Amino acid sequence: MTDVVELTRELIRIDSVGGGEAAVAEPLAHRLEAAGFEVRTHDHAPGRTGLVARWGTGVPVTLTGHLDTVPLGGQAWTHEPHTAEVDGDRLYGRGSSDMKAGVAALVVAAERHARGPGHRVALEIVLTAGEETGCEGAIDMIARGLVSRSRGLLVAEPTANRALLGHKGALWLKATAHGRTAHGSMPHLGDNAIYKLARAIGAVECFDPGVPPHPWLGAPTANVGTVHGGINVNSIPDLAEATVDMRTVTGQDHTELRERLREKLGGETSLEVLTDLPSVWTDPDDPFVRVLVAAGARPPGERPAASYFTDASVLVAACGGAPTVICGPGEPEQAHVTDEYCEIPRIEEAVEIYAGALAGLSTR
Repeated sequence: MTDVVELTRELIRIDSVGGGEAAVAEPLAHRLEAAGFEVRTHDHAPGRTGLVARWGTGVPVTLTGHLDTVPLGGQAWTHEPHTAEVDGDRLYGRGSSDMKAGVAALVVAAERHARGPGHRVALEIVLTAGEETGCEGAIDMIARGLVSRSRGLLVAEPTANRALLGHKGALWLKATAHGRTAHGSMPHLGDNAIYKLARAIGAVECFDPGVPPHPWLGAPTANVGTVHGGINVNSIPDLAEATVDMRTVTGQDHTELRERLREKLGGETSLEVLTDLPSVWTDPDDPFVRVLVAAGARPPGERPAASYFTDASVLVAACGGAPTVICGPGEPEQAHVTDEYCEIPRIEEAVEIYAGALAGLSTR
């Protein structure tokens, strides 16, 4: 196995489902320090550790990935999720595609870059905790002033090494309806919160976001993801809640969107913001995109945007609006699935792409 594959396997064997990123950050910090990086770890909660590693002088290129993984789900795995089993060209395990292979490839490429000859572009590596649940680690890093302005932001999320130019934003809301409880046989004495929430859910289904589709990101969307209400069958429910997942495009103002939805729902429900992440988009002709494609990344193609959100939602502003490309070795269809795997040749290819792009930027 090559170094990057062995590093990926080491990271997969560390269980960071929903937390415990400190154990993942530790070996990466040691490697980067040995390569000459100045490393600073960051905890936004106990055991929820990310790191920022800097090398060189001048405005850096920022390389980023997250260390947490999602739960395993209820279905049995054929390949144990934390043994990093190799079967042919596939490396199995939770986080193999999303996104420990990408993190390993970034680190190995950065080591090679730091040890290479000639004038080389400065690097800042930002490895975060808590990305899967709303980018909490990245948000706290930025609040503490740990993230620098950048000349380009590379996000190693799973794209099968295709250069993607952005993704939709995410506005997650909780809609709450209040009522008055009473016995189920006497509904006229109560005020049914579920009926109120049901009317709100119907309004979400036919909600008009008020903006046209983006030429590449597509149309904004709204989805009701969860509904909770009532305590037992023979009582009038006095509380009901639903969560709303809105995916937005460049040019949408989330404050205006939230107020537009609030007006549509009327006065029967209140709205609370759970997650507020803006969209990300980079021009296809940006030099940062071109240098990655020249280094071997697959071109953006007809669908140049990721379907998921990334830490770039919050990092772009901290990086001074730097051009952003999402490009990683993981298979996008493998994210969050049972028996998740990554193709081993793609992991090795990602190192060559990253190292080649950094070398290309060094001469500009």
